[in-house]
Amino acid sequence: MVDVHRPAPPARPAEESPALPLVRRRRLVGVDAARGLALVGMMSIHILPAWNPETYEPTLQWELFAGRAAALFALLAGVGLAFSSGGRTPHRGRTLTADRAGLLVRAVLITVLGLLINQVMPADPPAYDILVYYGMFFLLAIPFLHLPARALFGLAAAAAVLGPVLMQALRGALPALEVENPTVADVLADPGTVLSQVLLTGTYPAVPYLAYLLAGMAIGRLNLRSARVQVRLLWVGLAVAVGAWLVYWVLILQAGGYDQLMSSTPGLSEDRIDEIIVWGPDPVLPDTSWWWLLVPGPHTNTPVAVLQDLGSGTAVLGLLLLVARRAGAWLLPLSAMGTMTLTLYSAHLLALAAMLHYEVPLLWFLIHVVVAALFAVAWHRSFGRGPLERVVALAAGAGRGLVLGTGPARRS
Repeated sequence: MVDVHRPAPPARPAEESPALPLVRRRRLVGVDAARGLALVGMMSIHILPAWNPETYEPTLQWELFAGRAAALFALLAGVGLAFSSGGRTPHRGRTLTADRAGLLVRAVLITVLGLLINQVMPADPPAYDILVYYGMFFLLAIPFLHLPARALFGLAAAAAVLGPVLMQALRGALPALEVENPTVADVLADPGTVLSQVLLTGTYPAVPYLAYLLAGMAIGRLNLRSARVQVRLLWVGLAVAVGAWLVYWVLILQAGGYDQLMSSTPGLSEDRIDEIIVWGPDPVLPDTSWWWLLVPGPHTNTPVAVLQDLGSGTAVLGLLLLVARRAGAWLLPLSAMGTMTLTLYSAHLLALAAMLHYEVPLLWFLIHVVVAALFAVAWHRSFGRGPLERVVALAAGAGRGLVLGTGPARRS
C-alpha cells in the first residue's frame, strides 16, 4: 500500500548533493487503478459469500479474487518501491541508504498499525489482516532496493520456487499461533511464534510472497509509460498464469500426482483434497508429500499458485495501464482508491470488526465500496495523498532526512 509510484529521475552521482528537489511526474493511473481493484477484491473476499448456497460451487468473486487480490497488492507494493528508489535507474550511495531508512520506518509503522487494528478485531475475525505481513514484506525488500530489473526478475523466479519449498520444509518444525491476526499482546508474549507466522506459516507468509514483491520491483524498473511494455506485461502475465495452470493439469490431473496426494495423505478423502484445491488449506497445506507443492488453491502459496497469481496480477496491471492510455478518466473511482489503500483498507477492517455484514453481505459490500470510492475521489481531488499515507510518508521522509542531513525529506 505504498502510494509513491512516480518514477524518480535518474540517480545523481554520489558527489552531488542529494538534497536537490525531486522532479514531479504525472501519476500512472493504471497502477493506481490496479491497486484500487486489489482493494475491491479484498473487500469482496471479506464480505461476500464464497460459495453458492444452492450448488455449493464457488462464486465468481471467489474464483476471481481469492488469493489473487492479496498477490496483486504485494506485486504493486514492489512497483511502488521501485519507483520510490529511483525508477529505471536505481539510487546509489547515500540516497540509497536514505531510501532504505525511509522504508524501514514505513515497515515499522505499517506493522504497528496492523497490530493495533488486530487488537480490536473479534476473536473469530471476519478477515485476515495483511498489514502485519505487509510490514515484513517491506523489511525483506530493503536489501534489494539497489538491483536492476533483470536481477530482480531472476530473484523473483527463484523466490517463487524456493520460498514455498522452504515453507513446506520448515512448517512442521515451526511453532504456530492459534490466531491468524497477531496482536501487540501476542508479539510481547511470544515474538518468535509471531515471527515464524509472518514469515512462513501464516495466511500471507512473507518468504513466498517475496516473489510478488521482487517481481513488482522489477516491473517498476521498466518504462511503464511505454505502450510496448504495457502490452508485454499483459501477454507475458497471461502466459505465466496459463503455464502454471498447465503444470498443475499435467502433473497432478494427468500424470498421477493426484493419486500421490491421496496415498501420502490417507487422512484426507478425495473431496477434502478437492476442497483444498478450490478453497485453500484449513489451516495449513499438508506437508506429507512434495506433490502438494503442485496444487494451485488460494493461499496454498505453492510455486504453482504463486506463479499463477503473479502472472494474473501482471496481466491485470498491463491491461489497466493500456486502458488508462485512452480511458483513464473512466478509471477514476478505482484509481482514486488506489492512491490511499492503506487508509481505506484500515477503515474497511475496522468496519468489519462491528460484525454487521453477515446478514446482508451484498448490501454491506456495496456500502464499503461506494463509501470508499466517494471518499477517495473527494479527498484525492482536495488533498492528494490519503490521511494515513500522509502520516507514513512524513515519518519515512524524516527517516530519509536523518540520513541525508536535510531534515524531513519531501517525496512526491
